[in-house]
Amino acid sequence: MSKARRIAKNTGVLFVAQVITYLLSFFITIYTARYLGVEGFGILSLALSLTLIFNVFTDLGLSTLAVREVARVKSLTKKYLGNFAVMKLFLAFLTFGLITITVNLIGYSKEVDIVIYLITISVILTSFSGIFNSIFQAHEQMEYQALSSIINSFLLLIGILIAIYFHLSIIIFAAVYIIASIATLIYCVIIYLWKFSLPKFEIDPHFWKLTLIAALPLSVSALFSVIGFNIDTVLLSILKGNIAVGVYTAPYKLMTALIFIPAVFTSAIYPVLSNFYVSSKESLSISYKKSFKYLIILSLPIAVGTTLLSNKIILIIYGSPFAPSIIVLQILIWTIPLIFLSYFSGTLLASINKQNLLFKLTGIGMIINIILNLIFIPKFSYVAASIITVITELFAVVISIHYLSQFVCNINLKKLIWKPTIASIIMGLLIILCINLNLLVIILISTVVYFTILIILKTFTSDEIYLVKKIIGKE
Repeated sequence: MSKARRIAKNTGVLFVAQVITYLLSFFITIYTARYLGVEGFGILSLALSLTLIFNVFTDLGLSTLAVREVARVKSLTKKYLGNFAVMKLFLAFLTFGLITITVNLIGYSKEVDIVIYLITISVILTSFSGIFNSIFQAHEQMEYQALSSIINSFLLLIGILIAIYFHLSIIIFAAVYIIASIATLIYCVIIYLWKFSLPKFEIDPHFWKLTLIAALPLSVSALFSVIGFNIDTVLLSILKGNIAVGVYTAPYKLMTALIFIPAVFTSAIYPVLSNFYVSSKESLSISYKKSFKYLIILSLPIAVGTTLLSNKIILIIYGSPFAPSIIVLQILIWTIPLIFLSYFSGTLLASINKQNLLFKLTGIGMIINIILNLIFIPKFSYVAASIITVITELFAVVISIHYLSQFVCNINLKKLIWKPTIASIIMGLLIILCINLNLLVIILISTVVYFTILIILKTFTSDEIYLVKKIIGKE
């Protein structure tokens, strides 16, 4: 199978899985928000955000390192899995201890504490699934990784619907996450045993030392990135209360759900980029340019369309109690084009062994985010948190492009963006004219118009059209 077709296969598999997962998560969010209300939804969102920050300590960049190294040398599979599985046991206790200390220092209510602890257990279990998924990814067998995310989301939805039917508490909602994580881990173990072999758990001090040192920049970078993404929620809970958290996280979850698009793409292409770095610098440069082009084409109309349709989206999904979330969505959605590009840029830097630079950049972004949130949240609440998120992502994109121009190649961003911008403007005008139509009808019409304009403007080259034909087997 050619590289192009293999990337397309893996991207397609992950994309379909993530669409299914997104739809399941979409209903999970709707039912949870409507049942728990603004404050209850804020509590659960706080728990998820806080544990996501500490989730970095359950992995310390080991899964990402495993993908990169095993993708290059497949015979290292047993070595990495055997050692990393044992390492994660120690990291699990470290994570739970750090969460316990933090929760007690902040001084949340007993109910909030219990919800956070339950979600923490779920996150720890998920981290063990992550090491198996990294092996599947390194071997470019994304279908198994994809199915694990579907299983997790499906079980979450079923559990939450049962909890709602029996009018159970928010604590039971948190416990559902643990059940789903256990089932997903069992699935990953079964698939690994079927496709590979019985793992041999190892404690190799020298290997541990080398891998931890190599993974340290990746783990610190991940920590900075996660803090940057979730610290606003934690600060809102401390400075403004759980209602403000609910108003902010409702649209935030819609926005972050769309990150599955670059996540799917980068998961599929990361092993290939890592390989290109040692085998073909020209192929690496082409992949960089093409990836940026496609991510801009996909993300820009999402931002424009959501801005114009935010009123319909929030009221249909969450209902009138979440009306204050409309302005938050209109601001936050503009992080989507930025996140699409920064997500890929970070993956590319990791694939070319620039993890030290990556963690420095994410660290600076995190500091900017925290300082601005501490200054402006007390006065402007969730509106300030929304604007600051956009500013942070803009910094990440600009600085990443600067360094990638030195290590990979220069990229003409203006040339890549002008055609999608024109198509998005025309699409936006059409949305304004059709604003009174059904939401799904507007989305369908605007999507067709957008891509039609792109074709008229000859956005796609003959080489790209040929590549598509090659991928689907027409050439």
